[in-house]
Amino acid sequence: MSDKSEKLSVLSLTQIIAAFGFSMCAFSIGNAAAYTSPALPSMKNKNVTSFSVSAQEASWVGGIMPLAGLLGGILGGPLIMYVGRKTTAMLSFIPFFIGWTLIAFASSVAMLLVGRGLSGFAVGVASLALPVYLSEAIHPLIRGILGLMPTLIGNFGMLSCFIIGYFANWSLLAIISGLLCIPFLVLLFFVPESPRWYLTRGKPEKAESALARLRRKNNNVADEFKEMTKRLADEAEGSNTCKDIFQKKYFKPVSIAVALMIFQQLSGISAVIFYTVMIFNMSDSSVDSYLSTIIVGTVNFLASLLAIFNIDHSGRKVLLITSALSMIITLFVLSAFFYCKSREMNIDGGGWVPLVCLVIYVLGFSMGFGPIPWLMMGEILPSRIRAPAASLVVGCNWAFTFIVTKTFQDLIDLVGAHGAFAFFCAVCIIALVFVIFIVPETKNKSLEQIEEELTGGSGK
Repeated sequence: MSDKSEKLSVLSLTQIIAAFGFSMCAFSIGNAAAYTSPALPSMKNKNVTSFSVSAQEASWVGGIMPLAGLLGGILGGPLIMYVGRKTTAMLSFIPFFIGWTLIAFASSVAMLLVGRGLSGFAVGVASLALPVYLSEAIHPLIRGILGLMPTLIGNFGMLSCFIIGYFANWSLLAIISGLLCIPFLVLLFFVPESPRWYLTRGKPEKAESALARLRRKNNNVADEFKEMTKRLADEAEGSNTCKDIFQKKYFKPVSIAVALMIFQQLSGISAVIFYTVMIFNMSDSSVDSYLSTIIVGTVNFLASLLAIFNIDHSGRKVLLITSALSMIITLFVLSAFFYCKSREMNIDGGGWVPLVCLVIYVLGFSMGFGPIPWLMMGEILPSRIRAPAASLVVGCNWAFTFIVTKTFQDLIDLVGAHGAFAFFCAVCIIALVFVIFIVPETKNKSLEQIEEELTGGSGK
């Protein structure tokens, strides 16, 4: 049987619905992340907004979302452990919807901040539940393809926000974003809870039923269920507490997952996404800043589409290495451009450089360091510590997202735009070395195989 035929043989409608339902959740995450880029200019416009928004307050409107995402990531760990992966994702709808409503009808900066905080909390919770569920529910042969669908749709959420924000002010954009949260809530009603979660709660009948629903009707799930049950039974023989994530045998998978998330954010992507319009205005680009933002968002989406078709062919490591190399080159060129501009050198005719650099940068990021850290988090974290470890990893991601977005302007003030992009370039060089020598390949491997290779044992 060919590789393509083998993958089609394990693909089921329920897995597609699950992937698409969680992808629409990722759509809301992308929308929330991109909101400030098109919204802040109109928010600071006194002809549009009835209250005053200072530059420092505007930075908090952008920065409070990842800070709240950190809290959501931390609290999401116990939720996915005790409430369930799917149920946790569905519960995130509540703060999403309330947050967008507060933003849409805000009459003060305080309302904006509370709304953005609630949206950020929802993002933190949802971004934790999403990869854990898909890694546990999707068949290993198609986990790469369907596991990257949330990244694709999440980036489409960013692009949609950029496009709608071109025509709508910040208030109308928030109303539309709130309504666009509804589809993921509806879709998740039609998929089962994670089979592995049912097993951890002592419900083997429900676990087997959920696994059967997720697989094709003609597939015999007995062997897969037996392997899953054996692994979890082995893990149950020991204690299962948050302290377990610091055991020596779990150091490698946890540290790899944390490092990939830190590199992802210190590559500067959040600064680019949150402040795209500002960057283009700052560069005096010859292309309209809002149009440039839409172009960058389109490339981000299309690159994610390419990653879906390449992830199970090329593998995780090759895409990460290619991603790092493309970011290193473009960030170096972008740093050189802003250095020449700061020295008032003649750069006439070079107004296209920022757009081209950011397009290639986003293309490279979206092919590797964008989706793969999230996918690999669900793959490499051992099942016994998956919930608390995932909480730690997501918490690190949002902590560094906050640091990058809140301090980006301060970094520019301190070392100039060229220094800021040079710093991001240096981080990408370190990330490249880390991927080459440390990160394992997980393509086409079951979660049990990956765990065996990284921990060297059954979890006892």
